[in-house]
Amino acid sequence: MQKDTTKVPFTGYQKFVVLILALTQFTVILDFMIMSPMGDLLMKSMDLHPSQFGLAVSAYAFSAGASGLLTAGFADRFDRKKLLTFFYSGFILGTIFCGLAHTYPLLIAARIITGLFGGVIASISMAIVTDLFDIHHRGRVMGFLMMGFGASQVLGVPIGLFFANRYGWWMPFLLVAGFAMLVMVLIQVKLKPVNQHLQMQRNKSPLAHLWKTFANKQYRMGYTATALVSIGGFLMMPFGSAFAVNNLGLTNEQLPFLFMVSGVVALVILPFVGKLADRIDKFKLFAMGAIWMIIIALIYTKLGPTPLVIVITWNVLLMIGILGRSIPANALISAVPNMEDRGAFMSINSSLQQIAGGVAAAIAGMIVTQKDKSSPLEHYDIVGYLMTALTMISIWMVYRVSEMIKARMQLQKA
Repeated sequence: MQKDTTKVPFTGYQKFVVLILALTQFTVILDFMIMSPMGDLLMKSMDLHPSQFGLAVSAYAFSAGASGLLTAGFADRFDRKKLLTFFYSGFILGTIFCGLAHTYPLLIAARIITGLFGGVIASISMAIVTDLFDIHHRGRVMGFLMMGFGASQVLGVPIGLFFANRYGWWMPFLLVAGFAMLVMVLIQVKLKPVNQHLQMQRNKSPLAHLWKTFANKQYRMGYTATALVSIGGFLMMPFGSAFAVNNLGLTNEQLPFLFMVSGVVALVILPFVGKLADRIDKFKLFAMGAIWMIIIALIYTKLGPTPLVIVITWNVLLMIGILGRSIPANALISAVPNMEDRGAFMSINSSLQQIAGGVAAAIAGMIVTQKDKSSPLEHYDIVGYLMTALTMISIWMVYRVSEMIKARMQLQKA
């Protein structure tokens, strides 16, 4: 029986850490997510084909993945606050460049720069969480951190789409950068150094540390589970707004409302799912969320012109499955590395997550076709079938990770 520590309150400083990390996640997620709802607007304003838009989305993910691998060997050799400061500063500059890029090649270059810095921030945040919170509290912490995802849909995406429709697709990037600067001030003033892991380093070279972390068999199970979960989740996302406009019959003015309602639902259920992940078996919760997501997605990808209320309902149901799957998976995988390897593990894990997302966006861009700017997207249902197959494999892989962690905890008790 898992020990019930879910009622132990967080300290005031722990609450601040969760808040500041949630705000950084809010800005990074919004910067990445805003590309999808602006997909139809961006494709039409720049005269892009689906494959070109898929590349614009995946450019961020691939550069983020490369950055994670390059920094993994150094991730445990510095104070995590200093690492967060460095990469968050680069993310802010990259986001500003995105807002100033008015041609397709410049946009690709700006997304690569943003990914090089922004892609590492999630892994640093996860390492901080794992250092400061024990496994029995991480479900709650993950739930609150992922509220950045819900908040980006409630506030960020609708506001971003409003300004994009009013001033141009580039405006949301400048707004994100401005808000991120305020978050940076809070990090510098309030966040304490996170450096306990430095006492456990054994003066390995960065390359040796990277190889040790990558070669560990148990760690590789975590990496594989993360990649499978990520690629399954990313497949449908890049063309979500284009599908809603061109296939379901929504207008660009209705998109902000659609994302806002989905985000409100996310904000409501995220803390609940986080607490649930600390009370029941995390793998069982993950499996239930994954199967739920598959059922809803297979129906959704076959829809034709649909009233707004029905589209919102399906999106809410899909959101429940996505969040019910991701929170327990992240909480489980956070328990895989030892303290001295957490920074490197999280960097590699985040890297593979980003690369998997980039692969998913590129694959979706190759599958989905469109005859002209106003015609329906074709073959979106095939993307749903591929997502189903990968998600079923991910259930098996997350089960293996869950059993490995349970066996390790039993050994520690003995």
